[in-house]
Amino acid sequence: KAVVSTQSTGTRKPPVPLDLGQLRSATQQSSSNGVYALKDQRPWSVEECVHVFRESVNSLAEEYKSSGYLTWDKDDKPAMDFVTATANIRASIFSIEQKSRFDVKSMAGYIIPAIATTNAIIAGQIVLEGMKILREDWDKCTMSILQRRPTNRRKLIVPSPLEKPRQNCYACAEKPEVTVTLNTETMTVGYFEEKVLKKHLGMVAPDVEIEDGKGTIIISSEEGETEDNNEKSLSHFGIASYTRLKCDDFLQEYELVVNILHSTTLSESRENPVEFKVSGSAAPAPVPSSAPPPTVTAVENSMTLNEIKGSKSLTPRKRNREEMEVEDNDDLIVL
Repeated sequence: KAVVSTQSTGTRKPPVPLDLGQLRSATQQSSSNGVYALKDQRPWSVEECVHVFRESVNSLAEEYKSSGYLTWDKDDKPAMDFVTATANIRASIFSIEQKSRFDVKSMAGYIIPAIATTNAIIAGQIVLEGMKILREDWDKCTMSILQRRPTNRRKLIVPSPLEKPRQNCYACAEKPEVTVTLNTETMTVGYFEEKVLKKHLGMVAPDVEIEDGKGTIIISSEEGETEDNNEKSLSHFGIASYTRLKCDDFLQEYELVVNILHSTTLSESRENPVEFKVSGSAAPAPVPSSAPPPTVTAVENSMTLNEIKGSKSLTPRKRNREEMEVEDNDDLIVL
């Protein structure tokens, strides 16, 4: 009574008690119309809240009788219905804005509900573009841009044509090439494979052949074939400025030509020395007359593919797949 007799102060209104007698008939009518199956996105009326309150209390009572205790879980329907109905009934008494079950669940569980967000819209666009790729409709593939506000033509999603592959990109060019500046006298074959080819260029199991007309292989993806070369320097195999290396990653079906530039002054910093520099595709410079030819020792010690497989001028990528044995399935990468 003291609360009801409170006078309105400013914009504050006194609480209005509910008349249970008037709500009973409305509650019975709402239950016959299937009000319990409500949409979570809209606030319930007071009659609907009373109906849901009674149903949830009965459900929780049955659960307490069977287990002997009750636990709160935002995904438990009777518990969530009880909290939503009780909160909205009290809110209606004190003239507070009511919330939908959706809003109550997000506040009570400290979660972000799964709604149609920007990520969901973009994910749907990705699926549509993926279907075009599966149908091989390359000309119909587009890049979609989601605007913050509708354009003058009242569009939120604006399609844009795909950019053509850049010729100086070693990932998307038709015949990719890249130039690597390094010190061929100090860099070893193993370091070149792990740091340059695998870590920087993203190769998995590269095969490297010197384009010297002899099929000289310095790195092989076959285990144990070229491990003796790992501690040898690149210059040991006659690699110097303007040497071209044909790199083939069989697992990714990716070929790349690496142009070598020898330099002894990459970095003057002793704390953070620069071991190599990679630049985009560049046409190989003409071999100068002063370029040192491969030494006899390097040619004799280098392994060729003809020596490895006993075949005629075969590259690692052109080997018969039936002859390749996978010993460890954990090393097989499927893209």
